[in-house]
Amino acid sequence: MLARPLMHVSSNLAQRMIQIRVRTLKPSFKRTMSSTITTASALTPVFTSNAPGAVGPYSQAIKLKDLVFVSGNIPLDPATGEIVAGGVEEQTKQVLKNLRAVVEASGSDLGKVVKTTVFLKSMGDFAVVNKIYEQAFGDHKPARSAVEVSRLPKGALVEIECIASLG
Repeated sequence: MLARPLMHVSSNLAQRMIQIRVRTLKPSFKRTMSSTITTASALTPVFTSNAPGAVGPYSQAIKLKDLVFVSGNIPLDPATGEIVAGGVEEQTKQVLKNLRAVVEASGSDLGKVVKTTVFLKSMGDFAVVNKIYEQAFGDHKPARSAVEVSRLPKGALVEIECIASLG
């Protein structure tokens, strides 16, 4: 007889806790939705003909407040839309040339890059990519991640994306 009322109390308590939790979450969800809508209207796409156009449904870069988010660049020649001839050294030079063009079109420069992500077809190419990367950035050393991937678009050997400051 005693167990039954305790189960009922326990069940009511659990329901009440769930209701309290739901009530607590609803207002923050509304704030998140309204801030997402506000943020979406502040996004500004960046386009330059000095870098290859996007090979999919995305922008070359997006400006948001004082930052620019640059999409991954592969070693496409902007004039032909084809991967540049040569190995990873030539490809890395073209990737960084394309990256620079998009960053500059946004109103920033490589000296204001705060983070890069380097995607490599083979980590065996890391030293060569590093050498070219260092030449492009000079003394500026943005935060960076380097990741080996199984494939890159159009058979590229390297792809680099970045985030840069506009200030």
